[in-house]
Amino acid sequence: MSNRFFLKTVPVVLLTVFLFFGFKSEPAKIASYKCMIQMTNYSGEGAYIVISLLSPKGDYEKTLYVQGDDVEWYSDMLSWWKFQEKTFGKMDAITGATISGGGRAICIIQIPEDKIDAGYKIRFESAVEDQEYYKDDVEFELTYESVESKVDGKGFIRYVRLIKQED
Repeated sequence: MSNRFFLKTVPVVLLTVFLFFGFKSEPAKIASYKCMIQMTNYSGEGAYIVISLLSPKGDYEKTLYVQGDDVEWYSDMLSWWKFQEKTFGKMDAITGATISGGGRAICIIQIPEDKIDAGYKIRFESAVEDQEYYKDDVEFELTYESVESKVDGKGFIRYVRLIKQED
């Protein structure tokens, strides 16, 4: 009896383990977007800008891009810096030069497609030395409609525009 039970049970257990661990889900597809940031006509130093992906709960999930390459000034982005201090070694966002008043910059950001139309947001924070800091200079829900539109800023950023890059 025990041999028969063993011979019937082992294949079922092995099949269950194979089905559970044998199929790996595909990693989320990543979409590339050309991002144009148009600044307002302010005077002073160039602006530091951080583009972040926020979870549906509003928590920082990932830094998508940093505009400004002098690490000394990153702490001026107060809200983002609290998140970044915990994961600083893991920052993989590309950095570029700061953007001066009236200037414009174009960068490429990569957004996991499974985050679009799933309650996530994109936030652009901006700060200028000896001036203000805008936690949510530009912030919008990440939808297929919003990533193809122009979004106005509240501070140093006049507007941002995203355009999907075709493969």
